[in-house]
Amino acid sequence: MDELNPEQIAQRLHQLTEVSLALGYMHGAAARLDPLDPLLDRILRVAKHMTGADGGTLYRPSEDRSHLCFHISIYDTLGICQGGVGGAPIAMAPVPLYDGHGNQNVSSVAAYAANFHQSVNIEDVYQADVFNFSGIRRFDASFGYRSQSILTVPMADHEGEMVGVLQLVNARTPAEGGAAGRIRSFTETDQRFIEALAAQAALALTNQLLVQQLEDLLEALVNLINIGIDEKSPYTGRHCQFVPELTMMLAEAVHQTRSGPLADFRMTDADRKELWLAGLLHDCGKITTPVHVVDKSTKLETIFDRIALIDTRFEVLLRDCEIRALRARCAPDANPAAIDDRLRSEQGRLRADRDFLRRANVGSEGMSPEDQARVRRIGAYRWTGPDGQEQPFLGADEVENLTVRFGTLTEAERKIINNHIDVSVRMLESLPWPKHLKNVPEYAGGHHERMDGKGYPKGLMGEQMSVQARIMAIADIFEALTACDRPYKKGKTLAESLHILGRFALNGHIDPDLFDIFVRERVYLQFAHKNMDARQIDAVDETRIPGYRP
Repeated sequence: MDELNPEQIAQRLHQLTEVSLALGYMHGAAARLDPLDPLLDRILRVAKHMTGADGGTLYRPSEDRSHLCFHISIYDTLGICQGGVGGAPIAMAPVPLYDGHGNQNVSSVAAYAANFHQSVNIEDVYQADVFNFSGIRRFDASFGYRSQSILTVPMADHEGEMVGVLQLVNARTPAEGGAAGRIRSFTETDQRFIEALAAQAALALTNQLLVQQLEDLLEALVNLINIGIDEKSPYTGRHCQFVPELTMMLAEAVHQTRSGPLADFRMTDADRKELWLAGLLHDCGKITTPVHVVDKSTKLETIFDRIALIDTRFEVLLRDCEIRALRARCAPDANPAAIDDRLRSEQGRLRADRDFLRRANVGSEGMSPEDQARVRRIGAYRWTGPDGQEQPFLGADEVENLTVRFGTLTEAERKIINNHIDVSVRMLESLPWPKHLKNVPEYAGGHHERMDGKGYPKGLMGEQMSVQARIMAIADIFEALTACDRPYKKGKTLAESLHILGRFALNGHIDPDLFDIFVRERVYLQFAHKNMDARQIDAVDETRIPGYRP
């Protein structure tokens, strides 16, 4: 065996130190790649370079840990590069770790190294009789290759759990005169260096996996919160799903903008993940909001719609009228025609008042002062309750609810709804967010703030809010306007929703520059075609949208 001289050993120590430092700082690649690919690719290439190996394969265990899967395979003389960063798709079958009887596979050198956590150094696979090298022989026959020396090193984490296997093929001596070096065996020094590299690589790989698992756990917890909200109120659950989606659509449009006040806004993949999480969590505080307030579909609804109780009172009054009429008929000087006319008149008025309260109970965009006054007049009627006591026809709480001017919520109930953002902020700010997610509370907690400082919970002015929070504010309002599954209102059309948003842009509610991009880049249309009812997608005349100049 060719052993290394002190200078070569020093060079390898330097390589090992450099790669150890590099492995400690490596980040994930772009979102289209497995985040571990750059790390694993680096490990294999450094190992090949360190030993002069012509070929190398890095295996990873399958999800059920029953097989070793080819993750990256590189052979320089054959020009093969499969898996990893930029490699062709893997075309090799996985190696079983167990046989058909459930026993550990000891015939495959890679499976043996994985099962027993031992390195295996073979000088010549065609001379060895310990392992079954039929797979390697088939590979050689297919590609006209000659595998000779093989070094197989397991990679284990701090708990001894196997995380991969590194296999190197055909170590070569340094090239001389431009010619490729001759194939040699892997020396004991080679093995020790690769074992040291594998240990460092396993640690880095384990750290990456732990980070990935923690992020997966975080997303799962976020989804858990949203499942709880969805189970409590399916209307809120849909909102928690669509607001982050629309937020990301608008954020990407702003990211692509190259002119105007927002031309410098850019997002990295980490920024996108942070914003997406904030969108998912923007209404997490609603998990504490009473369901009878969240889903209040009529003005008198609590656990049930109390309009039925008022209908019963009207039945009592109608029967009282009829009883009075019958008693009047019994008088000696009774005038039946006049009595019947009065009965029809009284009952007609009561039925009209009943129908009016039914309509008032539904809620609307704006109840007129005249209608509010009529509710109070009806509330002043007297009736005799089950206890035999005469009392006002409507209680103070019923009058308050039935005279709600916009929607179905009283002022007290609106405060309960609005409190969800305070709860959301407290929940999010209580978490120890890592550096790359530290803005989640600010993004999620700012979607009810306004540009003019009249929003809540902090009353921030526009310049005090991040662009991301302002983006989420538009997404939150637009989704709420167009949602057609709310129990208390119908979903508005595109034209109606954009008209309302345009007024909000003019009166200091939302960011006019972001609204301009929202319309100009047709973000509203992209969202509509994907998530809105086709009947709501009407023709939009952008020249008529308030606050927008085509």
